[in-house]
Amino acid sequence: MTHQALEEQLVALRLSTFRNALREQRENPKYNDLPFEDRLSMLVEAEYIQRRENRIKRNIRVAKFPMQAALEDVDFAPGRGLERRHILELGQSEWIARRQNLLILGPTGSGKTYIASALGVAAARNQYTVRYHRVARLFHALTLARQEGTLLNLLRSLAKTKLLIIDDWMRDTITIQNAQDLLEVLDDRFGHAATLISSQVPVADWHLRIPDPTLADAILDRIVHTAHRIQLEGESQRKLRAKRSMSNT
Repeated sequence: MTHQALEEQLVALRLSTFRNALREQRENPKYNDLPFEDRLSMLVEAEYIQRRENRIKRNIRVAKFPMQAALEDVDFAPGRGLERRHILELGQSEWIARRQNLLILGPTGSGKTYIASALGVAAARNQYTVRYHRVARLFHALTLARQEGTLLNLLRSLAKTKLLIIDDWMRDTITIQNAQDLLEVLDDRFGHAATLISSQVPVADWHLRIPDPTLADAILDRIVHTAHRIQLEGESQRKLRAKRSMSNT
Protein backbone atom coordinates (compact mmCIF):
# COMPACT_ATOMS: atom_id res chain seq x y z
CA MET A 1 0.00 0.00 0.00
CA THR A 2 1.32 3.44 -0.91
CA HIS A 3 1.77 6.20 1.64
CA GLN A 4 -1.02 8.20 -0.03
CA ALA A 5 -3.47 5.29 0.06
CA LEU A 6 -2.69 4.66 3.74
CA GLU A 7 -3.23 8.30 4.60
CA GLU A 8 -6.54 8.36 2.74
CA GLN A 9 -7.69 5.34 4.75
CA LEU A 10 -6.65 7.00 8.01
CA VAL A 11 -8.65 10.09 7.08
CA ALA A 12 -11.64 7.91 6.17
CA LEU A 13 -11.36 6.35 9.64
CA ARG A 14 -11.24 9.86 11.17
CA LEU A 15 -7.67 9.34 12.36
CA SER A 16 -6.29 12.64 11.09
CA THR A 17 -4.02 13.22 14.08
CA PHE A 18 -2.66 9.68 13.70
CA ARG A 19 -1.94 10.48 10.05
CA ASN A 20 -0.15 13.72 10.87
CA ALA A 21 1.94 12.01 13.53
CA LEU A 22 2.81 9.26 11.04
CA ARG A 23 4.02 11.87 8.58
CA GLU A 24 6.20 13.34 11.31
CA GLN A 25 7.73 9.93 12.00
CA ARG A 26 8.49 9.39 8.33
CA GLU A 27 10.13 12.76 7.91
CA ASN A 28 12.11 12.88 11.16
CA PRO A 29 15.09 10.49 11.34
CA LYS A 30 15.04 10.50 15.17
CA TYR A 31 12.25 7.89 15.02
CA ASN A 32 14.15 5.44 12.80
CA ASP A 33 15.82 3.49 15.58
CA LEU A 34 12.73 3.15 17.77
CA PRO A 35 11.00 -0.25 18.03
CA PHE A 36 7.78 -0.66 16.07
CA GLU A 37 5.68 -0.92 19.25
CA ASP A 38 7.07 2.38 20.57
CA ARG A 39 6.32 4.19 17.33
CA LEU A 40 2.82 2.74 17.18
CA SER A 41 2.22 3.72 20.80
CA MET A 42 3.20 7.31 20.01
CA LEU A 43 0.77 7.44 17.11
CA VAL A 44 -2.09 6.07 19.19
CA GLU A 45 -1.30 8.42 22.06
CA ALA A 46 -1.29 11.46 19.74
CA GLU A 47 -4.72 10.52 18.43
CA TYR A 48 -6.06 9.83 21.93
CA ILE A 49 -4.84 13.16 23.33
CA GLN A 50 -6.28 15.12 20.41
CA ARG A 51 -9.66 13.43 20.72
CA ARG A 52 -9.70 14.13 24.44
CA GLU A 53 -8.98 17.80 23.81
CA ASN A 54 -11.72 17.93 21.19
CA ARG A 55 -14.23 16.46 23.65
CA ILE A 56 -13.24 19.03 26.27
CA LYS A 57 -13.66 21.91 23.82
CA ARG A 58 -17.03 20.52 22.72
CA ASN A 59 -18.20 20.09 26.32
CA ILE A 60 -17.24 23.68 27.15
CA ARG A 61 -18.89 25.03 24.00
CA VAL A 62 -22.15 23.12 24.50
CA ALA A 63 -22.34 24.08 28.21
CA LYS A 64 -22.83 27.75 27.22
CA PHE A 65 -21.12 29.27 30.23
CA PRO A 66 -21.88 32.99 30.64
CA MET A 67 -18.20 33.86 31.04
CA GLN A 68 -14.69 32.49 30.77
CA ALA A 69 -13.75 31.17 34.20
CA ALA A 70 -11.04 29.01 35.71
CA LEU A 71 -10.37 27.76 39.22
CA GLU A 72 -6.79 28.99 39.08
CA ASP A 73 -8.14 32.55 38.73
CA VAL A 74 -10.51 32.41 41.72
CA ASP A 75 -9.85 35.14 44.29
CA PHE A 76 -9.29 33.51 47.68
CA ALA A 77 -8.92 36.82 49.50
CA PRO A 78 -9.70 36.74 53.24
CA GLY A 79 -13.28 37.61 54.01
CA ARG A 80 -14.82 35.88 50.98
CA GLY A 81 -15.57 32.71 52.90
CA LEU A 82 -13.70 30.57 50.39
CA GLU A 83 -11.41 27.76 51.47
CA ARG A 84 -8.85 27.07 48.76
CA ARG A 85 -8.53 23.38 49.57
CA HIS A 86 -12.31 22.87 49.49
CA ILE A 87 -12.71 24.59 46.10
CA LEU A 88 -9.81 22.70 44.54
CA GLU A 89 -11.20 19.41 45.84
CA LEU A 90 -14.54 20.23 44.25
CA GLY A 91 -12.63 20.98 41.07
CA GLN A 92 -11.60 17.31 40.92
CA SER A 93 -15.28 16.56 40.20
CA GLU A 94 -15.54 13.56 42.54
CA TRP A 95 -18.87 14.91 43.79
CA ILE A 96 -20.14 14.70 40.21
CA ALA A 97 -18.98 11.10 39.93
CA ARG A 98 -20.91 10.41 43.15
CA ARG A 99 -24.02 12.15 41.70
CA GLN A 100 -24.15 14.68 44.50
CA ASN A 101 -25.31 18.30 44.51
CA LEU A 102 -23.59 21.60 45.27
CA LEU A 103 -25.10 24.86 46.52
CA ILE A 104 -23.26 28.15 46.01
CA LEU A 105 -24.83 30.80 48.23
CA GLY A 106 -24.08 34.47 48.80
CA PRO A 107 -25.21 38.04 48.24
CA THR A 108 -25.51 39.75 44.87
CA GLY A 109 -22.14 40.35 43.24
CA SER A 110 -20.24 37.95 45.49
CA GLY A 111 -18.95 35.88 42.58
CA LYS A 112 -21.35 32.93 42.60
CA THR A 113 -21.68 32.75 38.82
CA TYR A 114 -17.93 32.88 38.32
CA ILE A 115 -17.26 30.02 40.73
CA ALA A 116 -20.14 27.99 39.28
CA SER A 117 -18.71 28.50 35.80
CA ALA A 118 -15.18 27.66 36.94
CA LEU A 119 -16.36 24.42 38.52
CA GLY A 120 -18.35 23.70 35.37
CA VAL A 121 -15.26 24.18 33.20
CA ALA A 122 -13.31 21.90 35.54
CA ALA A 123 -16.05 19.27 35.14
CA ALA A 124 -15.89 19.58 31.36
CA ARG A 125 -12.11 19.09 31.50
CA ASN A 126 -12.73 16.00 33.60
CA GLN A 127 -14.83 14.59 30.75
CA TYR A 128 -18.30 15.36 32.11
CA THR A 129 -21.08 16.88 30.05
CA VAL A 130 -22.28 20.19 31.48
CA ARG A 131 -25.17 22.60 30.85
CA TYR A 132 -25.50 26.08 32.33
CA HIS A 133 -28.95 27.69 32.68
CA ARG A 134 -30.20 30.78 34.40
CA VAL A 135 -33.39 29.56 36.05
CA ALA A 136 -35.65 32.01 34.19
CA ARG A 137 -34.31 30.86 30.83
CA LEU A 138 -34.62 27.23 31.88
CA PHE A 139 -38.30 27.82 32.68
CA HIS A 140 -38.72 29.57 29.32
CA ALA A 141 -37.11 26.65 27.49
CA LEU A 142 -39.36 24.15 29.28
CA THR A 143 -42.48 26.20 28.53
CA LEU A 144 -41.54 26.57 24.87
CA ALA A 145 -40.77 22.85 24.59
CA ARG A 146 -44.21 22.03 26.04
CA GLN A 147 -45.88 24.29 23.48
CA GLU A 148 -43.92 22.72 20.62
CA GLY A 149 -44.46 19.15 21.81
CA THR A 150 -40.74 18.55 22.48
CA LEU A 151 -40.81 18.61 26.28
CA LEU A 152 -39.90 14.94 26.69
CA ASN A 153 -36.88 15.41 24.42
CA LEU A 154 -35.67 18.36 26.49
CA LEU A 155 -36.22 16.49 29.75
CA ARG A 156 -34.26 13.51 28.42
CA SER A 157 -31.42 15.79 27.35
CA LEU A 158 -31.26 17.44 30.77
CA ALA A 159 -31.42 14.05 32.50
CA LYS A 160 -28.42 12.79 30.51
CA THR A 161 -26.29 15.82 31.38
CA LYS A 162 -23.79 14.86 34.07
CA LEU A 163 -23.71 18.35 35.62
CA LEU A 164 -26.61 20.78 35.39
CA ILE A 165 -25.88 24.30 36.65
CA ILE A 166 -28.94 26.37 37.62
CA ASP A 167 -28.10 30.01 38.35
CA ASP A 168 -30.20 32.75 40.02
CA TRP A 169 -32.20 30.09 41.88
CA MET A 170 -35.37 31.43 43.59
CA ARG A 171 -34.46 35.03 42.80
CA ASP A 172 -37.78 35.63 41.04
CA THR A 173 -41.32 34.49 41.79
CA ILE A 174 -42.16 31.11 40.26
CA THR A 175 -45.52 29.67 39.24
CA ILE A 176 -47.06 26.30 40.03
CA GLN A 177 -46.17 25.19 36.50
CA ASN A 178 -42.56 26.32 37.02
CA ALA A 179 -42.40 24.30 40.22
CA GLN A 180 -43.87 21.23 38.52
CA ASP A 181 -41.35 21.53 35.68
CA LEU A 182 -38.53 21.94 38.17
CA LEU A 183 -39.59 18.83 40.02
CA GLU A 184 -39.63 16.87 36.74
CA VAL A 185 -36.06 17.96 36.00
CA LEU A 186 -34.78 17.22 39.51
CA ASP A 187 -36.68 13.94 39.80
CA ASP A 188 -34.93 12.62 36.68
CA ARG A 189 -31.55 13.66 38.09
CA PHE A 190 -31.91 12.55 41.70
CA GLY A 191 -29.41 9.78 42.33
CA HIS A 192 -28.36 9.76 38.67
CA ALA A 193 -26.56 13.05 38.01
CA ALA A 194 -25.16 16.10 39.81
CA THR A 195 -26.82 19.51 40.06
CA LEU A 196 -25.16 22.81 41.01
CA ILE A 197 -27.44 25.56 42.25
CA SER A 198 -26.39 29.17 42.73
CA SER A 199 -28.59 31.53 44.75
CA GLN A 200 -28.56 34.84 46.57
CA VAL A 201 -31.62 33.70 48.54
CA PRO A 202 -30.91 31.89 51.84
CA VAL A 203 -31.87 28.21 51.83
CA ALA A 204 -34.24 28.82 54.74
CA ASP A 205 -36.37 31.04 52.46
CA TRP A 206 -36.64 28.66 49.51
CA HIS A 207 -39.66 26.74 50.77
CA LEU A 208 -41.78 29.88 51.08
CA ARG A 209 -40.93 30.95 47.50
CA ILE A 210 -42.41 27.80 45.99
CA PRO A 211 -46.19 28.34 45.71
CA ASP A 212 -47.24 24.80 46.64
CA PRO A 213 -45.96 23.31 49.94
CA THR A 214 -46.10 19.74 48.64
CA LEU A 215 -44.04 20.64 45.58
CA ALA A 216 -41.70 22.65 47.80
CA ASP A 217 -41.09 19.63 50.04
CA ALA A 218 -40.41 17.38 47.05
CA ILE A 219 -38.07 19.83 45.31
CA LEU A 220 -36.01 20.65 48.39
CA ASP A 221 -35.80 17.00 49.39
CA ARG A 222 -34.02 16.28 46.10
CA ILE A 223 -31.40 19.01 46.35
CA VAL A 224 -30.73 20.32 49.86
CA HIS A 225 -30.17 17.70 52.51
CA THR A 226 -26.97 16.03 51.29
CA ALA A 227 -25.59 18.85 49.13
CA HIS A 228 -22.10 20.34 49.44
CA ARG A 229 -22.21 24.07 50.22
CA ILE A 230 -20.12 27.12 49.45
CA GLN A 231 -21.16 30.22 51.41
CA LEU A 232 -19.72 33.40 49.91
CA GLU A 233 -19.34 36.49 52.03
CA GLY A 234 -17.87 39.95 51.84
CA GLU A 235 -18.27 42.97 49.62
CA SER A 236 -19.57 42.75 46.06
CA GLN A 237 -16.84 41.68 43.65
CA ARG A 238 -18.34 43.96 41.00
CA LYS A 239 -18.04 46.90 43.37
CA LEU A 240 -14.44 46.03 44.23
CA ARG A 241 -13.50 45.71 40.56
CA ALA A 242 -15.10 49.08 39.86
CA LYS A 243 -13.07 50.65 42.70
CA ARG A 244 -9.83 49.14 41.36
CA SER A 245 -10.68 50.35 37.86
CA MET A 246 -11.31 53.88 39.09
CA SER A 247 -8.08 53.92 41.11
CA ASN A 248 -6.09 52.90 38.01
CA THR A 249 -7.46 55.71 35.85
